Amino acid sequence: MTLPDFQVCDRDINEETLSTYLHSDALAVDTETMGLIPHRDRLCLVQLCDRAGSVTVIRIIRGQTQAPNLQKLLEASHVTKIFHFARFDIATLRHNLNIHVNPIFCTKIASKLARTYTNRHGLKDLILELEQTELDKSAQSSDWGNALHLTEAQLSYAANDVRYLISARQKLINMLKREERYELAEQCFGCLSAIVTLDLMQFKDLFEH
Repeated sequence: MTLPDFQVCDRDINEETLSTYLHSDALAVDTETMGLIPHRDRLCLVQLCDRAGSVTVIRIIRGQTQAPNLQKLLEASHVTKIFHFARFDIATLRHNLNIHVNPIFCTKIASKLARTYTNRHGLKDLILELEQTELDKSAQSSDWGNALHLTEAQLSYAANDVRYLISARQKLINMLKREERYELAEQCFGCLSAIVTLDLMQFKDLFEH
């Protein structure tokens, strides 16, 4: 299924899309779920976008536990996967589809390290400042569970959540390097896999006294 500026796939990406994305050095990724608790709230959509602006929305079916082509892509070591609040997305991808995403860039972590002049680090505020684009968040809190019958407005919302991340990431990298915090950001990204493992094991406050 193809809508005006993105394609929609069911269950997994096809071989042609996989091949195209594997030629990328960076890929924007997002997910839509039924809620914010991976053990309770299932994965419904995965969205992808490359540097060329080619967006794919993958509809995940209830009970689905594998997406082999998506797994190959998200685990490819030569493709940096860009998320906004990666901690949640990589946890839900691991819990639902057994995908261990790597390597990772998180624009929310990068924003908190670079944009210390503000406490507004949500995706909408970040994209508004860096890309001069206001995201429409009206479909954010909606029922994503009926994956095969989502409205065009829902699908467009999902697609827009990845459309600007690659450009925003480069601007954040420039800011981080200017402020001499880029290496620290990379160290933070490297810790995410272990933090997600702790989250999924339901450890809380591990680093407190």
